[in-house]
Amino acid sequence: MTREYDIIILGGGMVGAAMALALEDTSLKIAVIDAGALEPLLSAEDECAFDSRVSALTEASRTLLDNLGAWKHLRRKFPYQAMHVWDAAGTGSISFNASELGVPNLGHIVENSAVRHGLLSCLTESSVHLLGGIDVQELKQEKGAVSLKLRDGTFLQSRLLIAADGAGSRARYWAGIPMREWDYLHHAVVTTVELEKPHNDTAWQIFLDTGPLAFLPLPTSSDGRHFCSIVWSLVPDEAQRVMELPEEEFLKYLGGSMENRFGRILGADKRYCHPLRQRHARQYHRGQVVLIGDAAHTIHPLAGQGANLGFLDVASLAEEIHRAVARQEDFAAPHILDRYQRTREGHNLAMAGIMEGLQRLFHSDHMLFRWLRNSGLNLTDRMPFLKQEIVSRAMGLRGELPELAKKR
Repeated sequence: MTREYDIIILGGGMVGAAMALALEDTSLKIAVIDAGALEPLLSAEDECAFDSRVSALTEASRTLLDNLGAWKHLRRKFPYQAMHVWDAAGTGSISFNASELGVPNLGHIVENSAVRHGLLSCLTESSVHLLGGIDVQELKQEKGAVSLKLRDGTFLQSRLLIAADGAGSRARYWAGIPMREWDYLHHAVVTTVELEKPHNDTAWQIFLDTGPLAFLPLPTSSDGRHFCSIVWSLVPDEAQRVMELPEEEFLKYLGGSMENRFGRILGADKRYCHPLRQRHARQYHRGQVVLIGDAAHTIHPLAGQGANLGFLDVASLAEEIHRAVARQEDFAAPHILDRYQRTREGHNLAMAGIMEGLQRLFHSDHMLFRWLRNSGLNLTDRMPFLKQEIVSRAMGLRGELPELAKKR
């Protein structure tokens, strides 16, 4: 038995769900496939505990989610007002403040599970077919169509397959799309911690000899407790040591590494450790398969830009497909997908290059690099117009944005 669709989206995470919602108002028959469930269900435990995975969403991402109708469904959206970055091995520092820059906030810290829940809440009321618990065994392309073979022997067929199945994308592998990739030789330790003192609605990042440590502010609880999500980039041996520390030792070591800015670290949720690799597809489409989000590119989590790049992929590809449908063109034609790639590839590569350069600059202990980064931070901190430009670009307020990422 074969079920036919116009577009199949493989992967129902944040980016895949946003892609489906962005195409929902076309005349196309859309399906989202995921090995897991595709229901917007949150347990009582989910409602109380913070997700260890969070994203620092830009204004462009917030606008996209708002235009899709999902933003209002997101729980615990935390607008942070300031950012402070400094070098532990020197005197360099830089601060950004929303009020000084004339913006309501610098962005929102939102749990990834909350973003996905909001998107799925909208999708369950849409015309999109949600196929959860589906195990895809094989992908074939022939005669301008994509065919997916499922474990139970049935087939799904579509004119276009959008791969949103993450960094280890099987669709990318099956389509034969090559990758550029290298190991950062760092692992990210992530968890949620409770602070003795408030975070002051500020995102904090310190560059240590072992790698950057970020404290991302989360909402204060109803009983006045203060929380942050941490992302700690460490060389593998040090990451393993930190993961194995007893909780009291971990809390003390973490607080000292952050120069005890928040007094004592009172507690921590379960720690997770993820190896960091940079990946970028050599092409964003091949045949009837096109890549978005982490399936196309992953970068260092230094500035929390991964989800934002994925959402801009969504907005750009949706714009091309909408335009093709309106003109009664073939939405899966190579020139349509080429336009999407031209729009996104340069921006994604530039962001990857910036993150790579910063990671190398701050990881070096060479005296010249130490002087350059400290002098550069201090000089930039004294230049309001340059800081305004940096924040505007980081928030997605500069340059050409796809229609879905613009305010309506």
